[in-house]
Amino acid sequence: MKLKIALDVDGVLADVIESWLSYNNKIRSVISKSEISEWDFWKNYDIDKFDFYTELSTCWRSWKDIPPTESNIGLTTTRLSNLGTVDIVTARDESTHNDVKKWLKLHKVDFKNYVGVLEGVEKSKLNYDVFIDDSPLNAKSMLENGKSVILYSQPWNLSFEDKRATRIYELKDAVPIINKMINSNE
Repeated sequence: MKLKIALDVDGVLADVIESWLSYNNKIRSVISKSEISEWDFWKNYDIDKFDFYTELSTCWRSWKDIPPTESNIGLTTTRLSNLGTVDIVTARDESTHNDVKKWLKLHKVDFKNYVGVLEGVEKSKLNYDVFIDDSPLNAKSMLENGKSVILYSQPWNLSFEDKRATRIYELKDAVPIINKMINSNE
């Protein structure tokens, strides 16, 4: 049995927060990634939500400068694709889709379909067997909708604790988890 796998981009494949921090630190007070301890951290720095998401979109215009979250991301996505159908499922401003697709190609990310939604919690309404995401809000929504969640560990989701979600520290750690899911369903 092959599973349908929804793979997030920002924070799982692309370390866009590094690009945003570089952008932010030129115009505001300096923030380091380790200081980001919650999903909506920007509130603690008096940054407007609209401004934060606009700035993230601005960072995607320089897509070549956005680092992957880890090396060999393309190889790992190929391993995931051997276990099931991997779709990129991402929440973002429509203006960034083409830049994200170019980034995915540059980093040889293996996937079948590209699915964009406007809000992250909309992902939980989609028909996937397992979601790999870094957002604690998305994870909570997915779990409430009976979905399987693999949470890619980031500073902003460390306080999220739900035994139904499996935390990983590298994407390759998802491979044996999904393999086990496949074997338990056969």
